Amino acid sequence: MRPMLALLSYSLYKNDVEKIVTYAVAVEAFHNFTLMHDDIMDKAPLRRGKATVHEKWNTNTAILSGDVMLVRVYDFFLSLDGDKLKQVLPLFNQCAAAVCEGQQWDMDFETKSKVTEKQYIEMIRLKTAVLLGFSLELGALLANASEKDRKALRDFGVNIGIGFQLKDDLLDVYADQKKFGKQVGGDIIANKKTFLLIKALEKAKGKDRAELQQWMEMKKFNKKKKVAAVTLIYDKLGIKKIAEAKINDYFNRGFASLGQLSVGEKSNVLIRFAKELVERQK
Repeated sequence: MRPMLALLSYSLYKNDVEKIVTYAVAVEAFHNFTLMHDDIMDKAPLRRGKATVHEKWNTNTAILSGDVMLVRVYDFFLSLDGDKLKQVLPLFNQCAAAVCEGQQWDMDFETKSKVTEKQYIEMIRLKTAVLLGFSLELGALLANASEKDRKALRDFGVNIGIGFQLKDDLLDVYADQKKFGKQVGGDIIANKKTFLLIKALEKAKGKDRAELQQWMEMKKFNKKKKVAAVTLIYDKLGIKKIAEAKINDYFNRGFASLGQLSVGEKSNVLIRFAKELVERQK
């Protein structure tokens, strides 16, 4: 998705998209570096339907493989000409630091007794959304787009990035395992303070709240039973509809940013791409 956004952004202004494939690949290499390290921290068994690197080999191999991916990102960018390199590297470094900060927030949330919706949105903005914004800005920058268009594309990316992560939270609970590619209910099993859990803790009262707290505090449990029980509480509280409304809100903010571009109907390709993200089932 991220390299595709870079290519689509570039294509709004120029037709020779093959010229920036190397830099689109750099974005994907960075993303996969973060995933490899995230999977270690989250103790995730699956990624894209297959065993994670630390599960198939070991943690040390996964750490070092991720590190090499990050090194390769800089190798890719070093092929830019001097002026473009001076523009791209600071933006990339700012983005990369934000992604790591977002991951740290995510880890910190595991030990916090309470996380607000505002805190959670900021965490996913840093961890997930800024990289989508950077991908789009990168394509525009390499195509010599105006500063105004670059900002509009970056804002579009950040907003759909937040919507994308909220959709991921939703799919973690409600997706078809065969389509999803990751362990359905993994966030529930790990007590991850996703948007769904935060809203459930806000809304739950009486018996539902007591049961939710009990499952969160339980050290030994049957994973399938926990996922089923917590999902039932979400259903009672209407959490799925609340999450869907929030997802649509952020995607609509993104579409509004596209309306500020100078390229007219050419931006329809990004609108179609974003709509596919809204409707995705995996």
